[in-house]
Amino acid sequence: MMFQEKIGVRSVRLALGLLAGFVAGHALAQDAPIQRVEITGSSIKRIVKEGALPVQVVSKEVIARSGATTVADLIQKLPAMQGFTIEAIAAGTNSGGRSTASIHGLGGTYTLVLLNGRRMAPFQDSGSSVNLNSIPMSAVERVEVLSDGASALYGADAIAGVINFILKKNYRGLTLDAGVSVPTNPGGKSANAGFTWGFGDLETNRFNLLMTYRHDEQKPVKATDREFSKTSYIPLGHDGQSYIYDRTSTSGTASNVNVAFKNPKTDQIGFNPYKKVNGACPTGFFNYLSNTATTEYCAVDSASTVETVPESKRDTLFTSGRIKFSDNLTAFADLALGRFDLTARIAANPVSVAVPIGSPVYNQYVAPYLSADQRADVKTATATYRATEFGTRDSQTITDVGHFVMGLEANFGGWDMNTGATYSRYQLDERYTGGYLLNKEFRSLIGGANFNPFLPAGSPTSPTAQQINGSVFHGSIREAYSVLRGLDLRASRELFNLPGGASSIGLGIDGRELHQVQTATAAAKDGSIYGFTAPNQFDYTRDSAGAFAEMALPLMKNLEVTTAIRYDRYSGVEDKRAKRTKGESQSASTYKISARYTPTTALLLRGSYGTGFRVADQNDIANTLVSAGVTAAPYACPADLVAIDVTLCRPGVNQYNSYNGGNEKLRPEESKQFTLGFRLEPSSSVTFGADLWDVKMTNQVSNVGEIQAFANPAKYRQLFTEFADPATGIKTWAFIRAPINIGKAHNRGIDWDLTVGEKYSFGKMTLNVNGTHMLKASYTIPGSDTEWTDSMDKYGIDNQVTFRDIVKFGATLETGQMTNALTLNYRNGYTDQAASLYNVATKAPAVSQIRLQVPSYSTVDYQGKFAISKTWEVRGGIKNLMDKEPPLTLRTSSGHQVGYDARYADTMGRTVYLNTSYKF
Repeated sequence: MMFQEKIGVRSVRLALGLLAGFVAGHALAQDAPIQRVEITGSSIKRIVKEGALPVQVVSKEVIARSGATTVADLIQKLPAMQGFTIEAIAAGTNSGGRSTASIHGLGGTYTLVLLNGRRMAPFQDSGSSVNLNSIPMSAVERVEVLSDGASALYGADAIAGVINFILKKNYRGLTLDAGVSVPTNPGGKSANAGFTWGFGDLETNRFNLLMTYRHDEQKPVKATDREFSKTSYIPLGHDGQSYIYDRTSTSGTASNVNVAFKNPKTDQIGFNPYKKVNGACPTGFFNYLSNTATTEYCAVDSASTVETVPESKRDTLFTSGRIKFSDNLTAFADLALGRFDLTARIAANPVSVAVPIGSPVYNQYVAPYLSADQRADVKTATATYRATEFGTRDSQTITDVGHFVMGLEANFGGWDMNTGATYSRYQLDERYTGGYLLNKEFRSLIGGANFNPFLPAGSPTSPTAQQINGSVFHGSIREAYSVLRGLDLRASRELFNLPGGASSIGLGIDGRELHQVQTATAAAKDGSIYGFTAPNQFDYTRDSAGAFAEMALPLMKNLEVTTAIRYDRYSGVEDKRAKRTKGESQSASTYKISARYTPTTALLLRGSYGTGFRVADQNDIANTLVSAGVTAAPYACPADLVAIDVTLCRPGVNQYNSYNGGNEKLRPEESKQFTLGFRLEPSSSVTFGADLWDVKMTNQVSNVGEIQAFANPAKYRQLFTEFADPATGIKTWAFIRAPINIGKAHNRGIDWDLTVGEKYSFGKMTLNVNGTHMLKASYTIPGSDTEWTDSMDKYGIDNQVTFRDIVKFGATLETGQMTNALTLNYRNGYTDQAASLYNVATKAPAVSQIRLQVPSYSTVDYQGKFAISKTWEVRGGIKNLMDKEPPLTLRTSSGHQVGYDARYADTMGRTVYLNTSYKF
């Protein structure tokens, strides 16, 4: 019992290890009644203690001390989190601001997110991942993070681990909360307000009702509000040379023109008619530095018009009711509701405008700059117009979440049982509120005698305010939802005695149905929007069922072994639109064995080995070929595609359209993994621990990347097809992203932490340092199972970085009513993506691509808490105290945010916040 009391209780309450990032629970009582509870990673109720698996707890106090205003902000800043999706990608995507969790860089689709131990409906766009914005922040009591695979208990998707959000229950009283956050740089203000109310005590009154509500508002940050994001035309120095990184766009109001010829052997050409007439690019335009022998474009700084942080509003409500019929039977019902309203604004709409051969505009601005032979051979002339005067493209996504669980907790015949029915729904409505053009009205405008795409904005031929207002589309373009229905039953009890104590068994069964639907609105399908391709429509349903058994065997007083086995079966995907089932039913068996050994009261040794699996998303299996925007980067038309059909090539260096598709023959992904670690408490004031983890995955569903495909189109010929521009009918090459079972991955690392706490005459000082040290982050090149690469400390072909070291250091001083906390966040530097730069000295593109060394990035946060009374506390703090800007990166994975990477650095800058809480 000594180890249990010293290491187990204290360490768990201190949020042992890396993921909590702070010491959680020194302020909690050490003499709480011993009770059996279920901890994430096991179905067996037991006395809370340091177990065989690395389960970390982030308490309510730790959450408050972090200064996080959203669940995503809290989770994504934990050292073990890498490879997640952030809200800011809403700039130029249809993500709706989704945010995901990803343990150890394995990805959001391999990290299972639970709410009170049960699954939530995944967001429709990514099949199996849960949007962290669905979690009601005000209702979270604590977060339990299992940083080890758990497919043998929870089934698919838990290869990387599990994040379980435990919500409040049996709360009594009324608490009002409010907070405000103000950056010292322009933009980005946020505020929140809410309440928590509870009535009745479950033990004395035999019932409890709980309700908590919160409203959040986030103001946007414009690209021009921050120095690091204000332009896509970036001068920089490297190895003593001056360069320019040019991510400007060739689509502008004073358009360039692309001319194609009837003779397939004649290269297309492109130039800027305004520059031809006036001898220079229009005001505010740049000479495009990626021009080739056949192009002479002018370009615009489109990245300066986007928003770095989108505008959003969030409302969440959680209500819970519990009735205790007897000491052995309790009924419960939980309801979580949420609405997330996000508006992302990006550069004005770039659209293709046909220039009729022989028209006045053609005769004045195009024909004079063609040779006689070229004029005789012209096939088409197309203006690369940007509708600047029509405003930015504004996309509003309203996400509604409903999660309802009702069930029973019981104890009969020595069995602790929990059963529940789940109904969870995730729904979104994507609307265009500015900058997208009405087809009929815009065609009428550009077909008029006065329209001239080759003159700058504000010219006499520019459209009038009335014409602009009458040509902008407002309305929904798609609706989508996911519905998860489930039933589950879990039970555990003690069995027989062993030398170390009573053995225990846990059993469980569950069944689920996942229904995912996306529909395009009439306006998206009927051609109402100029140059717009309707989003894919689908209606998929898949059933699954599983059963597991778990046994805890205390073989000796200081040695416990736990084994678990699970069987799952997934049906094929019922495609209601195609009126058939796609893909075959799939099944998988997984197992896990773990052990904990305490040779002394101060030392714990632990380890585990197990297998895991993940079924492919329904979209990956059943998706039809659908247009999916353009490639992330521009490419010269590869020689192999030129040889096949040069008329499908774009002129010079350009982005190409892309498609997404599915694969009915996809099989489950599989994993093998182990952990090996220790916890050491040499004294009551020092705790140290580390866990080595290793995950190998096979049969991964992967897509051939665009860089790889364009570098070798002969090898991946099946991934190239034709695309017909809906505005002009002109056909060009397009790239297809289609999944296959071929990938492999091998990740390995060490999670570690050290905590030192001492009481002094002036107060209590606690120091905690924790982090994740990556040893391996290797994966096969998409489309291959033998060619390995990695993203370790470099920008990989998977468009992300795996950081070798992410570290968090925290110092907390508690002095009576006042608590001061200082936090240092660190991640190491890395080698940037290779980029083509313009050499200022030679006035030509650099001979070879250049890879910058992105420096390490550190921020310092401060928070002070003052307990005015037992019922009223105030917290104030400063995030990013030194106002550290994101370092320069030349990545191309986000076409709308240039020069920085919002995933790895703070784009808000120094931010002052104040939160207060009053309990009645």
